Amino acid sequence: MIVRIMGEGQYRLPDEKLDQLNVIDSDLEKAVSAGDDGAFGPAFAALLEFVRSGERVPDDELHDSDAILPPGDSTLAEMRELISGDGLIAG
Repeated sequence: MIVRIMGEGQYRLPDEKLDQLNVIDSDLEKAVSAGDDGAFGPAFAALLEFVRSGERVPDDELHDSDAILPPGDSTLAEMRELISGDGLIAG
């Protein structure tokens, strides 16, 4: 799975990490849905950290992204506009 963080680059995550990624994404979706700014920051940071733990795709390689995450400085209000009921990561 290839995940892009806007303004930062792409990361390759093994398929076997998809379930773990979805759990982290679900926590973020719950915080955003509840408008819980205190939970949003740590949940979004955890999602970004998890994605960044993957293999960084070199900038000179272009791949279709399976998921695109907003920049790390995104606010709760901005995230609310992006998240559907399924979170940022489909699945």
